[in-house]
Amino acid sequence: MENEKPFVSVIIPCRNEEKYIEKCLSSLLEQDYPKEKLEILVVDGISEDKTREIIKDKFKNQSVVKLLENPQKFTPFGLNIGIGEARGEVIVRMDAHAKYAQNYISKCIEYLRKNEVDNVGGVMRTLPGNDTLVAKAIALTLSHPFGAGNSYFRIGSTEPQLVDTVFGGCYWKKVFDEVGLYNEKMIRSQDMEFNLRLKEAGGKILLVPEIVSCYYSQPTLLGFLKHNILDGIWVTYPLKFGIQAFSWRHLTPLFFLGSLAMFFLLSFVSRFFFSLFLLVTILYISLDIFFSLKISKRKKDSRYLFLLPFVFLVRHVGYGLGSIIGLIKLLKR
Repeated sequence: MENEKPFVSVIIPCRNEEKYIEKCLSSLLEQDYPKEKLEILVVDGISEDKTREIIKDKFKNQSVVKLLENPQKFTPFGLNIGIGEARGEVIVRMDAHAKYAQNYISKCIEYLRKNEVDNVGGVMRTLPGNDTLVAKAIALTLSHPFGAGNSYFRIGSTEPQLVDTVFGGCYWKKVFDEVGLYNEKMIRSQDMEFNLRLKEAGGKILLVPEIVSCYYSQPTLLGFLKHNILDGIWVTYPLKFGIQAFSWRHLTPLFFLGSLAMFFLLSFVSRFFFSLFLLVTILYISLDIFFSLKISKRKKDSRYLFLLPFVFLVRHVGYGLGSIIGLIKLLKR
């Protein structure tokens, strides 16, 4: 019954999202969840583009949409500002860089209420940032196990299952009273850190495949490389604050790149290590080409066979290099 549905506060931290904010908010206003039980708090981090103007102009007659200010600019500050202002007994953390299925919120509430869990989220379908072949290849890379590991919210799932983290999580607000707010030292990976903290406190996180969002990936290889380097940095650097914000899959690129570098340096001492260097290199190239070939055949486009191996390499090397940079920053005083 409508009266029994909980009031929901959607929190969207954003900064410089003029390209995507209208699509995001429009998808939320089309939700099948009753509008009188909903508020959408957009917490803007002093955008330098037209993000704020778009919100004020396009959604000025939508009382459900409220614009808040985040003077600290970064995501965890915006999330905590939103939680502090939220009136709902349920918090849904959303990203401005995405759009959401019409039943996203209602399905989150349904599974949150009928299961003894603390956070519910769905699968994220990665869309290309523009219509170029490179952008499409980047989106395919982030949706494949060779590029995303066992991150089920990226690669999909056939049935609901308990996981480490989800995209666009839906929480009971009381969870933040019990576990604490988002860690404001975590400029990136704050969701992963919070959800790991939630699990350590005995909380459960449920991934539901029928809950769907669409996320726009980086449109260029340079942007993709920078994004992966930053993500890699924020896998290892938080250890400086005594924070483990990763699962072991996040360290795979670090081990891969680190072992290659170590074997290459030791090859000047012994030919055995040069053989190991060649073995790891050949094994990686073989897997890279194998998965690129499979995707190319599935998409019926031979161009991906020549492009995807390079895109996968950018993904793995960028992420691994970022993790090494994070370790260096960690060791510096």
